[in-house]
Amino acid sequence: MQFDANLGPLGPLLGIWEGDKGTDLASSDKPENNRQPVTSKYRERMVFEPTGRVDNHEQSLYGLRYSTKVWRIGSPDPFHEELGYWLWDAASELVVRCFMPPRGMTVLAGGNVKATAREFSLEAKSGDEVFGVCSSPFLTAEFKTMRYNVTVKLLDDDTLYYDEHTWLKLKNRDDLFDHRDENTLRRVSGS
Repeated sequence: MQFDANLGPLGPLLGIWEGDKGTDLASSDKPENNRQPVTSKYRERMVFEPTGRVDNHEQSLYGLRYSTKVWRIGSPDPFHEELGYWLWDAASELVVRCFMPPRGMTVLAGGNVKATAREFSLEAKSGDEVFGVCSSPFLTAEFKTMRYNVTVKLLDDDTLYYDEHTWLKLKNRDDLFDHRDENTLRRVSGS
């Protein structure tokens, strides 16, 4: 399959992807349960559309406009959404992902990646002014994101797997909670 070389490792993501094999390991929504781990299954739809070339003076980026919606298996209503961009800086061999769930937070994650890579990881850390996380007062007090990491693997031209970890500092707990999401999606449209 031919992909847009300007998008580097992001080229194979272009299109619409769906998967129903997601696993979400999150903290319980009941504070009285001491926010114990709860696992649920989910289905997901991701859409990646090209942005074209974006110039920051002498820096040139190519990117994908990104959105995802996630539903618990059996539920008609999404429980999670994200909007953002995946960007490729060929000169620096850098992938940047910036996104926003409608919860009062933003994430800017990045990592060095070869242009032909079919697997890569991105990271952001709380307090980092380059690749960091910014949250509302409530989330900072109750569920502060200390670190975020995602690994993306293109298993073949039409199969995408990701493993995402968000390490949270929960109120009244000393240890960090590893909120983990992983899913395998199939391309249903585009390329």
